[in-house]
Amino acid sequence: MAIRFARDDDFDAITAITNHYVTTSAIHFAYDPLAVADLREMWQRHGERYPWFVAHAGGRVVGYAKAGTWRDRAAYAWTTEIGLYVDDDVRGQGHGRALYTTLLDELARRGFRSAIAGITLPNAPSLALHRAFGFESVGTVRDAGYKLGQWRDVEFWQKRFATDASAPPA
Repeated sequence: MAIRFARDDDFDAITAITNHYVTTSAIHFAYDPLAVADLREMWQRHGERYPWFVAHAGGRVVGYAKAGTWRDRAAYAWTTEIGLYVDDDVRGQGHGRALYTTLLDELARRGFRSAIAGITLPNAPSLALHRAFGFESVGTVRDAGYKLGQWRDVEFWQKRFATDASAPPA
C-alpha cells in the first residue's frame, strides 16, 4: 500500500468509494450518488489549503482521506473538518489508519489548530479509530439528519494539534 496526495485522475475511484456509502449506509448524508465532477471541483477549489490523500493498493485507489472547511468565517481558518472513506472490500486492513496518520501529520505541519470529525451513530469502528488517534468527543447533535428511514445522531470529535495561546502562523 502507498499513500500519496490525490490527483485529478483519482476521482473516478474516489467517487465510486463515496457513492457506495451514499447508497448503502447512513455514514454519508447525501441521498443521491455524487458526480465525479462535483467531488473533483471540491478538491480543486480547496486543494492548496486542505489536503486530500489516497491509499493505493493492488493497482487501484482503495480509500481516501480529506480535509476541508469547517466553517466559513475567517476566525475558523485554523480548524478543519476531515473525512475518511475506504473501499468496502479492504476495510479492516489498515488503509484507514495509514490515511489518517498521513492526513493528520500534514494538517499539523500546515499549522492547523485542530481537526473535527462528524460520525453518524452508531458506528463503533469509526469511534474506535478516532479514539486511537487522540480525538475527543465534543458533543452529539440529536436527530441531525434523516437517512434510510430513520433519524440519525451525529457525534463530533476533535483532535487538537496545539493547545498553547500562540497566534496562528502568518
